Amino acid sequence: MDGLDEIRLTGLKVFGHHGVYPQERREGQWFLVDFAVRLDTRRAARTDDVADTVHYGELAERVAAIVSGEPVDLIETLAARIADALLAPTLVQAAEVTVHKPDAPIEQPFADVTVTIRRTRGDADTRGAL
Repeated sequence: MDGLDEIRLTGLKVFGHHGVYPQERREGQWFLVDFAVRLDTRRAARTDDVADTVHYGELAERVAAIVSGEPVDLIETLAARIADALLAPTLVQAAEVTVHKPDAPIEQPFADVTVTIRRTRGDADTRGAL
């Protein structure tokens, strides 16, 4: 075990304008985001103080701002931006992000399209993070 714990949020629903096609950029669509951050929560467990952990509500706000913000063509790019933002707090050592695009413009019937990425502190470009 690496001694790290996990905080996970699933199903964050945010409207955005991401996609390769002009109608996706113009009309927008709903995206769902699942994310997890890995960190050591032992101090927070001892102190029972939110200042000793990462506030998942604040992480959700960061993620929502990215999804509802500047459009990108690929959900891979969107997921990478989210991961970088999740790694910005110094306590976070790793992040996993899944971006769901359930209304992707695909002709065949389907349930969902997702991209999942995993990043560690050394992988991220946190300079551009929120």
